[in-house]
Amino acid sequence: MRGINSAYGQLPPAFFFSRLTKTVSDYAADHPDRRLLRLGVGDVSGPLAPAVIEALHRAVDEQSRKESFHGYLPETGTDFMKAAVANYYRRRDMILSAKEIFISGGAADDLGAIGNLFAPNARVLVAEPAYPAYVDTNRMAGREILPLAGTRENGFLPLPEADTDADVVYLCSPNNPTGAAYTRAQLQRWVDWANACGAVIVFDAAYEAFVQDADVPHSIYELPGAEKCAVEICSLSKTAGFTGMRLGYTVVPETLVRDGCSLRDMWTQDRTTRTNGVSYVLQRAGEAALSPAGVSHSRDAVAVYQENGRILSEALMNAGVRFTGGRNAPYIWLPCPEGQSGWSFFDYLLRTAQIVVTPGEGFGGGGEKHVRLSCFGSREDTEEAAERLRRLFQKGM
Repeated sequence: MRGINSAYGQLPPAFFFSRLTKTVSDYAADHPDRRLLRLGVGDVSGPLAPAVIEALHRAVDEQSRKESFHGYLPETGTDFMKAAVANYYRRRDMILSAKEIFISGGAADDLGAIGNLFAPNARVLVAEPAYPAYVDTNRMAGREILPLAGTRENGFLPLPEADTDADVVYLCSPNNPTGAAYTRAQLQRWVDWANACGAVIVFDAAYEAFVQDADVPHSIYELPGAEKCAVEICSLSKTAGFTGMRLGYTVVPETLVRDGCSLRDMWTQDRTTRTNGVSYVLQRAGEAALSPAGVSHSRDAVAVYQENGRILSEALMNAGVRFTGGRNAPYIWLPCPEGQSGWSFFDYLLRTAQIVVTPGEGFGGGGEKHVRLSCFGSREDTEEAAERLRRLFQKGM
């Protein structure tokens, strides 16, 4: 049929996470006496900040009264939520205009939609292994995907070469799934490359709250020239525990112009055409999350996950295991023992140690023969998982 988008046929079958979930569920049902330690899912485990809960209650109460009721809101976000984002950046000495900030229903939504700004024949460079949406959303649009390999040799932080040729590049730092994070000098190379060749960087900053090292940028806009080449997409999911709330933002600078077109104006047109924006209640919650009180609470929650990363990292180092991540990111990227695929090692850890991880095959090229460990579990589970892993590796597999 001529009317069907045949590009969907180029996508891998959507069974990866369903297979993972079913395998774990079946094992748990068959072994009810065994305690599973879940290091697979990248979901937060702590509650929302008190300031956020209070803001939610106030906003709901406002919606119950005619004089304070809010219906349709600006599609690109309310003034108060944009001001909260701008203030959040200003604390790190970055100045954003309200017109450059777009409030969304989460980073995943905008990562999937940002491709609307690019031509069907645009060449898209993806640093892999990667969050699958970077590749799949562009495949849906029929674009050419140019994989750029992240490897142990380059620290899973590939850099542009003199002959690197692409129109759009997707970067995530700190990275999901590898936990690797670009230094300022490394990220500056990407910014300089993009400005030299006219490419656009789509920068996924979803894990910026986990950055600990001074030489690792929280935002690409900390680097000179980034305002002329980069779109930044971020989320409150990991920053403020909003995985169940769905709220994020995208920054498109006024100075980002390609082929005489303002990408900010294009994105404004796209959002006002395709969306009705985010609810009043959620935006009030987001405003509270980015307030000093909300940020302080979130930092305490993030510190728990950062400590989990330290505990797991220490256990792996003591067992002589090489890995990436565990600092600046809530993930650890682990090579499988010789001869094992990600799926086989996942199955081994589940059945031998009752530890749930994520096979690297779910993250595209370069993910094979690796697994991802999440640091979002409870302290008790993390400490037990660290000890089980240490014993397994020291015993040999």
